[in-house]
Amino acid sequence: MTLQDQLPSLNREFIAHFGEMGSKWGINRTVGQIYALLYISTQALNADEIAETLAVSRSNVSMGLKELQAWRLVRLRHQPGDRREYFEAPDDVWEIFRVLAEERRRREIEPTLSMLRTALLETPQGDAERHAQQRMREMHDLIDKLMSWFDDVQKLSPETALQLMGMGSTVTKVLEFKDRLTGRGTRASSALPKNPNNDSRNAA
Repeated sequence: MTLQDQLPSLNREFIAHFGEMGSKWGINRTVGQIYALLYISTQALNADEIAETLAVSRSNVSMGLKELQAWRLVRLRHQPGDRREYFEAPDDVWEIFRVLAEERRRREIEPTLSMLRTALLETPQGDAERHAQQRMREMHDLIDKLMSWFDDVQKLSPETALQLMGMGSTVTKVLEFKDRLTGRGTRASSALPKNPNNDSRNAA
């Protein structure tokens, strides 16, 4: 019987789920399980304890911990009188989300923005390239605005950011009200194509 079998059933379900979801998040099963175990652990664990609990090899645990450290999702700790390295997950859930978002931005979004900026500096040769470049410009502008918004949110305290997210539909209603005041909503509605079926019914 592994130590994982001795864990409460709720803990086992959480660890198993993160292992199954690992491949969908671009990490392997063991990395997902290691993170889940550290996240719900009441104390920092060393590599041997992690390997024994999850019934995986020590080498797999070492590689998994290095990957989690590269993502800044685990912290290294030392215990007095113990030369072994201990690991724990950050306590603050907002901090975990912020780090994940930053790392995904650095690894996935910034390379895409760089490619788009380079492509937009090219002189299009023909209609096909002009069309492609216009589509790329739309993508670049949207991502750039989202990243600017993300930078602003990053500057907020966790409490303020959570309040902002909690506003939800309130923000949408304020924006809709602003559009009505400025006439943008009316212009958008008038720009929509008319339904010929409605016209025929009105004529009847």
